[in-house]
Amino acid sequence: MFMLVTVSSALAQSGTSNAVPAVGAAGAHTAQDVRFVMNASAAGQTEILASRLAQTQAQSTKVKAFAETMIRDHGKANSELKTIAQKDGYTLASTPTQEQQNNLAKLRSLHGKDFDSAFAAMMVKDHRDAVALFQAESTSGNDGDLKNFATRTLTTLQHHLALANAL
Repeated sequence: MFMLVTVSSALAQSGTSNAVPAVGAAGAHTAQDVRFVMNASAAGQTEILASRLAQTQAQSTKVKAFAETMIRDHGKANSELKTIAQKDGYTLASTPTQEQQNNLAKLRSLHGKDFDSAFAAMMVKDHRDAVALFQAESTSGNDGDLKNFATRTLTTLQHHLALANAL
């Protein structure tokens, strides 16, 4: 069992949240790496949940095909991130964020063309956010495993963004 410990005295001494380490099995982790794992895992869950809704509530075959791609690609990325997290002592998000849950609730209430439009808009925004998150980790992250994962996954996320924009 891994414990995630935040050292608040380091924050007070450094004056920056990026200097706050979290201690896990692999030693000290930067706050950026911890946030990356939490945000990336919550986002991955959200993409899969939204895409499962699209399989039953979307009207457009393009939206349904995009959803299949999201389930496959984000399922693979989530699995890879889980392996890194377990190996390096990070904690994954157990659920999407409150904002993501609200967006999913909105999608649940829609069907057909209304669903397609809302889903496409959500996918564009979510993938813009994901590209920025993964770019930051690939260039500024401290954990080599996470940096490599972010760098490898970034190309796929950029492709997803292009596909989402085409919806």
